[in-house]
Amino acid sequence: MYFDETLLNDNVLDALWDMHFDKCTPIQEGCIDAIIGGHDIMGVAQTGTGKTAAYLLPVLSMLDDGGFPEDSINCLIMAPTRELAQQIDQAMQGFSYYLNGVSSVAVYGGNDGNRYDQEVAALRKGASVIIATPGRLISHMQMGNLDLSRLSFFILDEADRMLDMGFSEDIMTIAKTIGEGCQTIMFSATMPDNINKLAHTLLHNPVNVRIAVSKPAEKIQQSAYVCYPAQRLKIIKHLSPELKRTIIFSGKKQRVKEIYHALKQMKLNCGTMHSDLTQAERDEVMYQFKAGKIDILVATDIVARGIDIDDIQIVINYDVPHDVEDYVHRIGRTARAERDGIAITLVAEDEIWLFKKIEHFLEYEIKKNPLPEGLGEAPEYKSVKGSRGSKGAKGSRSRKHNHGKQGGKSKSNNRSKNAKRK
Repeated sequence: MYFDETLLNDNVLDALWDMHFDKCTPIQEGCIDAIIGGHDIMGVAQTGTGKTAAYLLPVLSMLDDGGFPEDSINCLIMAPTRELAQQIDQAMQGFSYYLNGVSSVAVYGGNDGNRYDQEVAALRKGASVIIATPGRLISHMQMGNLDLSRLSFFILDEADRMLDMGFSEDIMTIAKTIGEGCQTIMFSATMPDNINKLAHTLLHNPVNVRIAVSKPAEKIQQSAYVCYPAQRLKIIKHLSPELKRTIIFSGKKQRVKEIYHALKQMKLNCGTMHSDLTQAERDEVMYQFKAGKIDILVATDIVARGIDIDDIQIVINYDVPHDVEDYVHRIGRTARAERDGIAITLVAEDEIWLFKKIEHFLEYEIKKNPLPEGLGEAPEYKSVKGSRGSKGAKGSRSRKHNHGKQGGKSKSNNRSKNAKRK
């Protein structure tokens, strides 16, 4: 489907034309007209499928068409991290290029006093769109800086990551201040039980749009070491001469801290990224890593989504992700921008069934590396009887015009004008 076959108005279509976007991705095709039709949305799709445009474009089109209060916040977009909030804000600037009456402000932590004052002014005046991280928004709410009682659109982006980072209570606190009749839109890369519960609480008769997980890039050379937990750090030590531009992922924050301290003891040049760091600390670590001053970044899955670093050479899964989607996101940090990449997974005995689930999704067996000399025997690569039940885990889950506003132009005129574009 092409964008000019949707219900988007002319001003939004003009911005898309300028940006050389003409064809919808599957998530956009499933969401745009449903949102304009007034439906709540539960969208499940991984990073890189066009989720941001899937909700921004229809909301901006509707705001531009008018009929919403000019002195209130009309749309609130929640994002788990400052980095994602900034990316949404950048997309907003491009998509809203021709929307003279639509304003926006990004609200997130780690800013100086001047930025905070600008946020306060925009919130009190009533910006059309607010893009915010939960913690910062709660801070403004406690200071009485915003009123969400007349909100028309409430959007949760990467809802699974917000819950993983402990923002569940904050989300519900924010939701309770929103007036009735607000259209709610949720996007998540995975659909675990806690997301199902949140969707059931917040959404009313939603349209469900689920996009299948894409396979990893063919340029990623995937392999695994089947090992006992005590052998993991020894494997990394064996690999350490090759570990440049490397991310080591673990699903547990405490384990990330332990890996980081162990690598420091090995005298490896590393940094760490997890939700216990302040925003300023996270910014500094990302700067050091992007600048090449840190060779190895040890991180939770917070880094697997929404952060673009093109020259990652190696990704190591210190443990096996419980979701196929998380595996794809993790190893997808490498082999970007036409580069090759390496993905290595350390598979403990009680994780073998999880790794077999990943292989089943990929439809091929991933190469198993022999353990380095001196590390002893490895577990046999076979499913451990009863491991699934004992763990309680579940299955995986543009052209520039100065023609200004189009006013009440009909859809038929809109289609006629767009036909000329082709």
